[in-house]
Amino acid sequence: MLVKAPPEAPPRPATPRRRRSLLPYGLLLPAAVLLGLVLGYPLVRLVVISTQRYGLRSLFTGTTSFAGWDNYAAVLGDDQLLPVLARSVGFCAALVLGTLVIGFGVALLLQRLGRGMRTTVTLCLIAAWALPNVASTLVWQWLFQPGYGVVNWLLTQVGFGDLTQHDWTTSPASAFTLVWLLVVWQSVPFVALTLYAGLSQIPRSYYEAAALDGAGPWRVHRTITVPFLQPILGLVTILSVIWDFTVFNQIWILTQGGPNDGTTTLGIWTFTRAFSGNNFGQGAAIAVVSVALLVGMTAVYVRRLVRSGEDL
Repeated sequence: MLVKAPPEAPPRPATPRRRRSLLPYGLLLPAAVLLGLVLGYPLVRLVVISTQRYGLRSLFTGTTSFAGWDNYAAVLGDDQLLPVLARSVGFCAALVLGTLVIGFGVALLLQRLGRGMRTTVTLCLIAAWALPNVASTLVWQWLFQPGYGVVNWLLTQVGFGDLTQHDWTTSPASAFTLVWLLVVWQSVPFVALTLYAGLSQIPRSYYEAAALDGAGPWRVHRTITVPFLQPILGLVTILSVIWDFTVFNQIWILTQGGPNDGTTTLGIWTFTRAFSGNNFGQGAAIAVVSVALLVGMTAVYVRRLVRSGEDL
């Protein structure tokens, strides 16, 4: 007796491949349009101004003349370019290194604190990070003010000599140290809380297995903690480079690029050339060069971050 095979189920209608491939782009389209309006237009306008003879007269009349590459030639041939560039890159590297090292240490500290103390430290970090940029810089200026600054008084009381009248902005080294302390203090909370969130996602079983194998703290940190946090470390490094390379408010309020242009970075140079010198074309050219350098500095990290995300 022959048994008939059950009838096959009708095939499911396949989703058109083109429709599926266009769906992610459709979801990203609103955000892309918004970013294009908010960021794209100012950037395009900046590039246009950098190719024009745009001075104070043009600001009021609205009429300009085409300068071509003259503004870029003037900027690239300026004697200030190399010192300002070296100063900007070096200061950015010092800020990023200090922020990551201290932020990583604070994240490890949060992991070992009890719930109550961890909550208190977290609230303090959030308060420091939420403080407006200009307001915190003015508070910092008051703390280190000659004559009645709290830090100068405290250092004098501890025994570092009479520092009550000491001005921290009289030399480039001490001025950069003052700005470095401020920027790192403002940046550490974000890095610390981000890394702590990553630390909390590492399974405890890995640490227990390492302890059974007799691994020491440094080996556990090197073979477990750092590899797990590598994508997050890459992300906070990219963000720190972007934020620290474009530091302006803190330097301008505390030193205004002095003494003797000793703390002038690319951001300060752009501002003084455009607004103090009333040469908006060259100021825009410096800003375009700064953006190009920043893209070059972060491109490698962004590529590695994207690749690590694809491997997950």
